Amino acid sequence: MKLSDYVIDFISKQGVAHIFELTGGAIVHLLDSTYDRKDMNCVSVHHEQSAAFAAEGYSRINGKLGVAMGTSGPGALNMLTGIGSCYFDSVPCLFITGQVNTYEYKFDQPVRQIGFQETDIVSIAKPIVKFAEMITDAQQIRYSMEKAVFVAQHGRPGPVLLDIPMNIQRAQIEPDALESFFDSEEFYGYTNFKQPCPSGDIEQTIQLLQNAERPIILVGGGVRAADAVKELRELIDFSHIPVVSSLMGLDALPATHPMSTGLIGSYGNRYSNLALANCDFLLILGSRLDTRQTGTRPETFARAAKKVHVDVEDVERHGKVRADLTIHVDVKQFLKDINTALSGIVLSDYSPWHEAILRYKEKYPSGGMLSQLDQAGPINPNRFMELLSSRSSEGDIIVLDVGQHQMWASQSFHLLEGQRLLNAGGMGAMGFALPAAIGAALMAPHRQIIVIAGDGGMQVNIQELHTIAHHGLPIKVFVMNNHNLGMVRQFQDMYFDGRQQSTVHGYGCPDLVKVANAYGIPALRIETIEEAVAKIDIALQTKGCFLVEINLETQTTVNPKLVVNRPIEDMSPFLEREQLTAEMLIEPLGDEEVIK
Repeated sequence: MKLSDYVIDFISKQGVAHIFELTGGAIVHLLDSTYDRKDMNCVSVHHEQSAAFAAEGYSRINGKLGVAMGTSGPGALNMLTGIGSCYFDSVPCLFITGQVNTYEYKFDQPVRQIGFQETDIVSIAKPIVKFAEMITDAQQIRYSMEKAVFVAQHGRPGPVLLDIPMNIQRAQIEPDALESFFDSEEFYGYTNFKQPCPSGDIEQTIQLLQNAERPIILVGGGVRAADAVKELRELIDFSHIPVVSSLMGLDALPATHPMSTGLIGSYGNRYSNLALANCDFLLILGSRLDTRQTGTRPETFARAAKKVHVDVEDVERHGKVRADLTIHVDVKQFLKDINTALSGIVLSDYSPWHEAILRYKEKYPSGGMLSQLDQAGPINPNRFMELLSSRSSEGDIIVLDVGQHQMWASQSFHLLEGQRLLNAGGMGAMGFALPAAIGAALMAPHRQIIVIAGDGGMQVNIQELHTIAHHGLPIKVFVMNNHNLGMVRQFQDMYFDGRQQSTVHGYGCPDLVKVANAYGIPALRIETIEEAVAKIDIALQTKGCFLVEINLETQTTVNPKLVVNRPIEDMSPFLEREQLTAEMLIEPLGDEEVIK
């Protein structure tokens, strides 16, 4: 059979029914092999970056694999941002690039280029993939495809890339004669992370927990990446331990769950950070504890707590926050084992701790007091997020772009049972939301997709409004428009004396309602909070796609926010020292220790 047909057959057998792509001469054989197939659909987007983000969104909903293709040269290079996004956020995706014929490729010759659009994408992509390879022999295709998909899903998931020259794509092969990766010594050399967790580690974790009065579980993106949401829920429902989340761990537990205690970190909820700061036991599940979580003072992070750090990737357990016990194991396996070990054990009553956290929640809502919801005047974005979440439905998929709106939503969009929240974490690329929503919508065609974007991120891949309209996808786009690049502008206001270069000065945004209409998408604008409910309902109840632009003040900020050199509990706008001291259940830092 033709090798390109084999590649598409292989992808279909992985349970993937959509390939996201932008055509080009170097992938026409692969695209042609999808033509008239009932089990495979090519989704033609308008930029290869969008194809990569769409594959990421697809994978994050099916939990197994997303696939994107790009042509050689510019097509391959355009996918790099999305490839990096999958790498940093542990999302398994297969990226296939076309390449010039092997007889036109330079290999080790000391020239810049021989073939048209020839680019060494394998060397360029290697730092941000788990595996990358150019197929130079048609007989290696089975081995390389099997290895690529296995590696993408093994251990800590991530992206892989196969570069397939045109003459290899059109080669004839005998599939039954091809060597299998799963029969190789290389396959048997991979670590099996599904082995039971060492019993001593489980026993020590339980002992530390039994000695605690104020335990917290910190959920990172590794819980979702390990498909461990069910096991996490079992642990929480049994133990009644409060849960805080990193940005990537937010949708592992709905906000409606009584143990849900919100987002921690630089843009976290004040009440969440206070809870974490005051805990005496911290179980860290699949989180790398980056500076956005710990602040710039990692030595003060959960400083009174005994810490247990569980991660499938060994190097992530020995970072700047030192744990009392680190466990190198798959998070799902750890949760299975600890749930089994806890069966029959009576844990402490954490009611006083629950009451303290509830007091924090009521006293310190993000974005200001709840009474502002009914006040006239500029729209409070946190209150708008609460309103939008209250009008959404169980099972909706919420996709966030990158910017201030991402933090307002992560702070205040209260996830319902069965909802998903797709955040762009480590890469943090503006332009993520629209294409990621396309991938999510095609993977889950019967679920409503809600995109929340800013005016800046919206314009990065705005062309994909046409893809949404063309396919009639049920994607509702809410654009929080403060007419500037607000995240960086807020940073400039704090540290650059308000010099707003390229965030306000030099920046612009078109009328997004008119832009949506030009793509054939119905749209409207919200100017006040009083009209928000009616217009949100119009958008959510309209069949197909819809865009809503929410007009905000230019100087709208994310509050609270952790600033440089402050411990996680000491967020801006700052509490009076006496008030902060009164909220601390551990020894507060002295004035001389607050800023070093």
